[in-house]
Amino acid sequence: MLYEAHVRGLTMNLRGVPPELRGTYAGLAHPATIAHLKRLGVTTVELLPIHASLAEPWLTRKGLGNYWGYNTLGFFAPEPRYATRAAREAGPQAVLAEVKGMVALLHAAGLEVVLDVVYNHTCEGGADGPSLSLRGLDNTGYYLHDGARPAALVDVTGCGNSLDFRRTRVVQLALDSLRYWAGEVGVDGFRFDLAVTLGRNGADFTPYHPFFVAMTTDPLLGSAKLIAEPWDLGPGGWRTGQFPAPTADWNDRFRGAVRTFWLADAGAQAKGHTGRDLRELATRMSGSADLFGLGEVPGGRGPLGSVNFVTAHDGFTLADLVAYDHKHNAANLEDNRDGSDDNRSWNHGLEGPVRRDSPFAVVLPLRRRSMRNLLGTLLVSAGVPMITAGDEIGRTQRGNNNAYCQDNEISWVDWETEPWQRDLLATAAYLLDLRRDHPVLRPARFASGRPAPGDDVADLAWFDARGEAMTAQLWHDPHNRVLQMLRSGRPGADALVLLNGSLDLQEVTLVKGRGADYELVWDSAWERPGQHRADSDAEPMSLLASPGETVELESLSMRVYLTRR
Repeated sequence: MLYEAHVRGLTMNLRGVPPELRGTYAGLAHPATIAHLKRLGVTTVELLPIHASLAEPWLTRKGLGNYWGYNTLGFFAPEPRYATRAAREAGPQAVLAEVKGMVALLHAAGLEVVLDVVYNHTCEGGADGPSLSLRGLDNTGYYLHDGARPAALVDVTGCGNSLDFRRTRVVQLALDSLRYWAGEVGVDGFRFDLAVTLGRNGADFTPYHPFFVAMTTDPLLGSAKLIAEPWDLGPGGWRTGQFPAPTADWNDRFRGAVRTFWLADAGAQAKGHTGRDLRELATRMSGSADLFGLGEVPGGRGPLGSVNFVTAHDGFTLADLVAYDHKHNAANLEDNRDGSDDNRSWNHGLEGPVRRDSPFAVVLPLRRRSMRNLLGTLLVSAGVPMITAGDEIGRTQRGNNNAYCQDNEISWVDWETEPWQRDLLATAAYLLDLRRDHPVLRPARFASGRPAPGDDVADLAWFDARGEAMTAQLWHDPHNRVLQMLRSGRPGADALVLLNGSLDLQEVTLVKGRGADYELVWDSAWERPGQHRADSDAEPMSLLASPGETVELESLSMRVYLTRR
């Protein structure tokens, strides 16, 4: 499981970390930080950029800075701001040693390290930007230009300039930098910001670009974890599912489908409108074969080519998705123009925070259940799940969906938690444990919809509320908001996932499957995973259900059953 985190923001408020180490490389590798990551079930930490960077001049004039760091100054140097004061005062080698020490300590704890890297542009900005390195060395040799006389910069990144990956020295620079971080610093992989720019031959993108071929066949880099952000702002810039193996892609279609089903459609129903049908949701939960099933090898990259996520560093946090209909980015000093307006969120009837003693506190349990629905769907879907740091405890950014310039409490994870946040953490950790312990919840191959040889249950099948196979009419019916997903796990347990996206309690007849009883292992109506054990002590059979039995599914909720063998 990927855990996207900012070196500074993750530990600035983490009490178990000594004050002098908070917000630093050393703080990220502190035992208190590692203990949380291990408790949650993280396997890979994906760090926002740690290459040396520089804030844009227009930001500094406003008294702000580039907190996220997507504005690279040096591709071989770590960002000194994230080093301890002692390391900074000792000099660059001490800063580098702290970074290496962080990686080594995370490795010792069994955690991989993936770096978010920005090779699509530099901090030199547009034509009126500063000349700091590449512009002074060879402006037209490093940056993409339009070929006119005089030549003008072509900006496909939205950052003023774009590195020109038709140029040999640009490709060499990126490859040398990657080899340095993998070979010398010891990181396990890279997530490429605006990766489409790296595959452009001028205006056109190709997945067989020499840079990708060189990287994926390199003796060192070819075995690294490679992740693409598969878009940029240029022509034909959306390329999800089109990167070459072994690269995985951030799957924005998954994010959109899950948010739409649980939030945007639910909000529409609350206003008397209909939502969308279930085809997109089922496609994403089953691994996005339409995107990742193509390639040089039959079956393409498989579902593991899809990095599934509901939130990321840009956009609403998990808690803000269920509390805000609109972005609130005034702190960025851009008159709320920045940040996406396509949030597919739902405030459940009231915008922003609600006090527990408020007359409107009735929405709080609904918001919490929606967060659990989003997490649950993410963690039972085929693909590689990614969680954004702090979502496991319901972190808020106060409705800011573009906190790139907020190096303060808006962005830093607040570790002072209320009981409901500790319940959410327990839920996230429990779901990750379920996923780890039951391979049926993390298939590595696309399903065929047919039984495997020697099996009598299809590897994946979809059913309606009556326990009957979904028909074409139901797949296209936006009023149908109940779905059952059955996965064969032979020789282990089968998994049955029930989804109710309607505003009403629904009666659902469990599918027959192979005839074995089902055990309810998780219900998003539960505030905390252990709750079901306490509630069922008097009636231990209440967690068991037989094929063909009818159960009641709470409104806007989901359940996970496993067969008893």
